[in-house]
Amino acid sequence: MSTLNITVAGENVTVEAGSKAADLFAEKSDIVVARINGTLVDLSTELAAGDTVEPVSVHDQEGLEVLRHSVAHVMAQAVQEYRKDAKLGIGPYITDGFYFDFDVEEPFTPEDLKKIEKSMVKIIKSGQTFQRRVVTHEQACAEMANEPYKLELLELAQGPGSGADAAEGASVEVGAGEITIYDNVNRKGETVWKDLCRGPHVPSTKILANGYALMRTGGAYWRGSEKNPMLQRIYGTAWPSKEELVAYKDRIAEAERRDHRRLGEELDLFSFPKTIGPGLPVFHPKGGIILREMENYVRERHIAEGFQYVKTPHISKEDLFYTSGHLPYYSDGMFPPMEDEGQAYRLKAMNCPMHNEIFRSRGRSYRELPLRLFEFGTVYRDEKSGVLQGLTRVRMITQDDSHSYVTKEQAPDEVRHLLKFMLSLLEDFGMTDFYLELSTRDTEGDKKDKFIGTDEQWEEATAVLEKVAAETGIELVADPGGAAFYGPKISVQAKDAIGRTWQMSTVQYDFNQPARFGLEYQAADGSRQQPVMIHCAKFGALERFFGVLTEHYAGMFPAWLAPVQVVGVPVAEAFNDYMGEVAAKLAAQGVRVELDYGTDRFPKKIRTASKEKVPFILIAGGEDAENGAVSFRFRDGSQENGVPVDEAVTRIVEHIKSRNNEDPKNIAG
Repeated sequence: MSTLNITVAGENVTVEAGSKAADLFAEKSDIVVARINGTLVDLSTELAAGDTVEPVSVHDQEGLEVLRHSVAHVMAQAVQEYRKDAKLGIGPYITDGFYFDFDVEEPFTPEDLKKIEKSMVKIIKSGQTFQRRVVTHEQACAEMANEPYKLELLELAQGPGSGADAAEGASVEVGAGEITIYDNVNRKGETVWKDLCRGPHVPSTKILANGYALMRTGGAYWRGSEKNPMLQRIYGTAWPSKEELVAYKDRIAEAERRDHRRLGEELDLFSFPKTIGPGLPVFHPKGGIILREMENYVRERHIAEGFQYVKTPHISKEDLFYTSGHLPYYSDGMFPPMEDEGQAYRLKAMNCPMHNEIFRSRGRSYRELPLRLFEFGTVYRDEKSGVLQGLTRVRMITQDDSHSYVTKEQAPDEVRHLLKFMLSLLEDFGMTDFYLELSTRDTEGDKKDKFIGTDEQWEEATAVLEKVAAETGIELVADPGGAAFYGPKISVQAKDAIGRTWQMSTVQYDFNQPARFGLEYQAADGSRQQPVMIHCAKFGALERFFGVLTEHYAGMFPAWLAPVQVVGVPVAEAFNDYMGEVAAKLAAQGVRVELDYGTDRFPKKIRTASKEKVPFILIAGGEDAENGAVSFRFRDGSQENGVPVDEAVTRIVEHIKSRNNEDPKNIAG
């Protein structure tokens, strides 16, 4: 029998002709797909001479994604067995799971999900295999004749520019090149279900048995457009083991406990009145205190870092945004124009064009550079209602926005300065686990046209950001295609207390807008030169940062940020006056203190203060009053009794002024 020479995991191997990738890894149950010559393929793929083969484990990210996509297929099969009217949409893997869209006559209910899961158990236990077939466009259309959404994807794929990729998640269905269908085949060799799919898939459904669950349902417009039909989306999750599934569910439960939308209501911080509109929050007095502390901090920091405060309007003539390039490059993110006496105006979606007008309001000299402008600029983004997410995705965004105008030679130091500023701010607010992401332009295909400027400008700007980011020693991750249309950017990706990653601060290098606005300064030799513009937002957006902080601390804000820092609870009415004297001493030191003089019993008052997550609860009873003392009760339920009043006031004030993010229990003597 003839043999083939191939390379497996870096080693030269000889195998029999006709061998498949599965034969190489038969003794390794965790290998679910293979990478042959750089392409991810099914294990059933036949090997050819000279192939380079790498195993992909279910514990690798790509293997886990294949696992999840395979579970999505099983779920879709179960749905169509249960609901004969169901028409298939798309079913990609996503972060932590998968989803599949269906056109059904009636929305799915929680009871439906239970029945679908039971059907999935039977399918998985039956040991069906996923078998790939290459078909022509005509064959695919014939086989998908009863699936209108699949037919639409096929037609889009035939059009110019691979239009199928315009659909959310559609790349898992149809891509450039050959068209493939995957059959779910039972042990008798019969095809029991099939779907248009690029693959790859795990070899058998039995691999899927360890850890999966259907999580929830929701509505989703076909291909992400409100002009299309509303489909029903089922979300699920899948993991290599039951233990990992349980751990994921625990993380979800903890995330729900920390959900800033729920805590915002419970703690009376903010709301989204329906009469105002979706994505437009209002902050209540307690939330306003947190915002004020954030603003005071970052205003002081900006001034200390050499920035000058400015203020610009919320609307502008439309022409300004054509000059900046935001129209048409960012038009989808802007609200429609408003007409006034024949002039079109726009709500601003960014502050930079107006800062440019401040720069060019008079002549500038090299001696003024770096010129650093800063404002709390509220901008408005036309986010679709389906993507709004509490404070973390809103239509009203208040940015601590700055723009530095520098010479080209000054640009690296300015980026270095801003990056240090950004990282120290996050640390001061208790977020110390982060990595950096470098977003660059897409240099291939149609997406290249979404970026302006020459190749040389992009290369120079990217090199500056990459060098400065590397100097920090912090992990740097590439984000190809994620840049703004006018230049590359560094974003700080910070992890919260339960390990979720959030994009926070950004710094962007802009060589385009200075040219578009004709910005100039007089150089030392008397010549007119064009500055480089560096955009930077330290919080990113105050609303988003507020939401992330709420979840990071689970509503238990550090004492310096907490809306109410101290609640005084007298043990009985007889001690109201004494507790009032203690509170007055604290208030005189600027502490935000409240007294509970209500008629509830003492234990209920303690529970109420604890539920409101107040950092310090001070208690006063007969023994405390006699000794001129109070008792501390901390958020973890621990208590310290008999602390002299002056000492208690000093400890609280010092803890608050230090901006210590640790739980106040750690100051107990």
